[in-house]
Amino acid sequence: MSSELYDALLYLEKEKGIERSLLIEAIEAALVSAYKRNFNQAQNVRVELNLEAGSMRVFARKEVVDEVFDFRLEIALADAVQINPSYEIGDVVEMEVTPKDFGRIAAQAAKQVVTQRVREAERGIIYSEFIDREEDIMTGIVQRQDARFIYVSLGKIEALLPQAEQMANETYKPHDRIKVFITKVERTTKGPQIYVSRTHPGLLKRLFEIEVPEIFDGTVEIRSVSREAGDRSKISVHAENPEVDPIGACVGPKGNRVQAIVNELKGEKIDIVQWSEDPVVFVANALSPAKVVEVMVDEENKATTVIVPDYQLSLAIGKRGQNARLAAKLTGWKIDIKSETDARAAGIYPSGKTAEQDEDDTEPANNNLEDFFSEEIE
Repeated sequence: MSSELYDALLYLEKEKGIERSLLIEAIEAALVSAYKRNFNQAQNVRVELNLEAGSMRVFARKEVVDEVFDFRLEIALADAVQINPSYEIGDVVEMEVTPKDFGRIAAQAAKQVVTQRVREAERGIIYSEFIDREEDIMTGIVQRQDARFIYVSLGKIEALLPQAEQMANETYKPHDRIKVFITKVERTTKGPQIYVSRTHPGLLKRLFEIEVPEIFDGTVEIRSVSREAGDRSKISVHAENPEVDPIGACVGPKGNRVQAIVNELKGEKIDIVQWSEDPVVFVANALSPAKVVEVMVDEENKATTVIVPDYQLSLAIGKRGQNARLAAKLTGWKIDIKSETDARAAGIYPSGKTAEQDEDDTEPANNNLEDFFSEEIE
């Protein structure tokens, strides 16, 4: 073995992070294969590499038997004791059979196998690194795209952004830097395969963890997220410490924290609402920015009937039912929204009450970004 090979092993161990012992095992296995193929040998052989001495030796391994049926695999006891008197039946004798020109042939034959082993080891390292990043966020660079995927460079590997995971309001150009959520890491015959998303609710959650220190350190907790990517999202937050304002922490001074997330998501509107273990309060908050008069709960079917003022009905339901749909996903409760007039006609809401009275009783948190800035201006 030349000093160049020894230096190469040190380089691969240092630069590629591949253990030298794994590379040596790969080389030895390749040399065994090369010996059997080039010298028409079928016996059990072992290759020994000595890095310090720069030597390479081949040993044939033969079992000690009374009667030899295959001289390539067996050796008679009488012959074995001439080598070492301590040999007995069943022992294995090793005999050096290194060919004179084995170095040149072995180097040529083993090159491809060693390269493959190195590639496999690199893939294993990349897989181990990224399997721990599942459900995490990374910044990547758009490389190219085809009909099915956008290919995003994450440094050591390209991730796949499927068409279904792309935001409808975004266009992706080569060299664009985007934040992506890692949804799945697979081990395949061609190496690790990483799938990422721009539409997953987890992306929104991770962005808040990055932008809001109180969420990162656990002072404020994200309880649930519902999202229609590129259009609107709702997120519920909670703080165990009553002196901490979880909504204010997420919004940030002059709205700069939530605005940074809105910018990253290309203008996606975000409602931040107060979580509550009381479904009456939580559902009312979740329907923000609409005002809620009353919430009636059906615990058995996990369903609620929400009554809103007539003029708030369209706002509570939202465009194409979006606000009600997101609120249902956020709370986990079915939500049936009725106006005061319809509720009275159905006999489920007392006619003596007025919307103004009930609004004083139930004042849901209104944390739509647009409303926040309008309050600041006023």
